[in-house]
Amino acid sequence: MRPWRLVSLLSVTATASYLCRVNVSVAGVLMMRELGLSQQAMGRVFSAFLVGYALFQVPGGMLADRFGAPRVLAWASLAWVAATAWMAGAGASVAALLGARCLLGVAEAPMFPTAAQAISGALPVARRGRATGMVVAAVGLGSAIAPPLVSFLMLRWGWRAALMISSLPAFAVGCIWMWMRRSVVAAGSRSNDVDRAVPPVGPTQTRTFVLLTLSYSLQGYVGYIFIFWFYLYLVDVRHFDLLRGALFSSLPWLLSIVSIPLGGWLFDKLPCDRRTLPIAGLSGSGVFTAIGAHAQNPYLAAVCMAVATALVLCVEAPFWATMTAVTGTRKGAGGGVMNMGSNIGGLISPALTPVLAASIGWEGALLVSAALAVVAALLWFWIRPQAVTA
Repeated sequence: MRPWRLVSLLSVTATASYLCRVNVSVAGVLMMRELGLSQQAMGRVFSAFLVGYALFQVPGGMLADRFGAPRVLAWASLAWVAATAWMAGAGASVAALLGARCLLGVAEAPMFPTAAQAISGALPVARRGRATGMVVAAVGLGSAIAPPLVSFLMLRWGWRAALMISSLPAFAVGCIWMWMRRSVVAAGSRSNDVDRAVPPVGPTQTRTFVLLTLSYSLQGYVGYIFIFWFYLYLVDVRHFDLLRGALFSSLPWLLSIVSIPLGGWLFDKLPCDRRTLPIAGLSGSGVFTAIGAHAQNPYLAAVCMAVATALVLCVEAPFWATMTAVTGTRKGAGGGVMNMGSNIGGLISPALTPVLAASIGWEGALLVSAALAVVAALLWFWIRPQAVTA
């Protein structure tokens, strides 16, 4: 398969994966009412996804290194549908909901390590930022589609039907990968000329990788608050109605459709120190989160939070492009380790945020995330530019 066709298919797959991932954050409004779940219980359900997702990042990356993208993503996509069906069929048992979300996390774990491994096998280092930006921008597309789509479906047929219908794209891409797995060259079976020219991993690359993982962990804490709690925050705290809340919760993801690929393109093209982009994106996200948390006007708050989300996501491509430049031939496993760090941060934030909100208020809880975004930006000062451009 031609490189950019592969990138396009990876992008469609990422969109389908995020529809399955975030549909419950929208359906959660009616789920809590019907099943009698508290915010704390719903937070645990959100975090259950991240338990499976974080723990299986490294095994998922190793599978990508061993078998390549087509085979791994074929079975993973079909597993997303099965896990969503379990969630839709679950009753009021919190244990069943936790199990379904954890299984979905396990099944989705290989997505981005596999994509990074496939991109590194198809494109040279100088083009990986924009390619990664395209794939990760599909996250924004899936997250933008989910609120209005799931709201529309659940108001007409209930939240269970809404979950199942939103998983149909995953079934479609799973079938495509199954059909193509024999004709697509497995990304893990070859290395391009650029990869053969990369020197062995040394102390500079190792330090860069550790700092990337730490920074990405903090970025994950911040990002997952918006993924799981933004819609409910608008409805329960800022008192938007369901449909208006759905429209405004789509705004961050619409902005990120532009900000994510733009971040990847700029990272590839910047003639000077490329650390400028992630530092500006992460610190800017912290500033806009703080402004939005303090704003009295709910519409100003929603817009500021949307900008903060777009900024925190615009640095995705720099993280992944840097990772592929410093991990030698084990890019799938390296991506798994880095993404595991992000999702450990993400595992904490959906459960901890409502606890913080109950004790210090939602403004205080969001200010904590703003401070962590700034710390994530500061860590990039200790990444050596030559390690990023290796």
